Amino acid sequence: MRIVINCDDLGANAAVNESIFALMEQACVTSATLMMNGPAIKEAIRRIGKFPHCSFGVHLNVTEFAPLSAHAGLRPLLDGKGEFAGRTRRDPVNIPLTNSIREGVYAEWSAQIERALAFGVPVSHADSHHHVHTRASLLPVLRAVVKKYDIPRVRLRRNLLADSRSPRKRLRVARQMPWIFAMRLMTGASTTDAFASFADFYARLQSGHSWNGSVELMCHPGSERFRTETELLMGDWRQRFCPEAKLISYNDI
Repeated sequence: MRIVINCDDLGANAAVNESIFALMEQACVTSATLMMNGPAIKEAIRRIGKFPHCSFGVHLNVTEFAPLSAHAGLRPLLDGKGEFAGRTRRDPVNIPLTNSIREGVYAEWSAQIERALAFGVPVSHADSHHHVHTRASLLPVLRAVVKKYDIPRVRLRRNLLADSRSPRKRLRVARQMPWIFAMRLMTGASTTDAFASFADFYARLQSGHSWNGSVELMCHPGSERFRTETELLMGDWRQRFCPEAKLISYNDI
């Protein structure tokens, strides 16, 4: 078992930054993705050099904060303040993505990656805020930016649940496979074998279900909503459930 523990939203605010870097110092996490249009992004980038054992990717974002691009195609996604209004999220119901909007998303994701590269971030992989990169209609956009900037690795759709024994849960996992196959084929990017939230993986281990292979575990330190998950992450879960597991970063995939 090889485990990447990735913190989402680095750069979103000071509290998130502090929580993520504290966990990196304690060797509780191995990776993070940077929200390049986040209000605290410059402070985050200033500190990532202290953690050469961790990987840092780009958290592609078209659902929160102000865009970096002024592309006209983004206008339907913005609120009255000119910030993203969350209209491209997979859940709840989202707006149809026209060609114009897809062009705007491409411009924005390109701007975010270019900003990371301009700051000298060694971009290890890409994922997205609220998992919007996993929308089927955005797969061509994802392919284009991955190819353009030679992004070596991409996060999967969630294909490992806390309990996959019921037919309904197995069907839910099976529905992810066509996108995963298409994404790997179209982008040429490497991936882990599986992807889950840390909370789901912890519940899986508690119920006696382990995992063989590589897995990315997503977590959200600094968010009050995920406070319990972060506390579990800081505990002795590996020693209790999978002492043979090896923590790796995305650079090891």
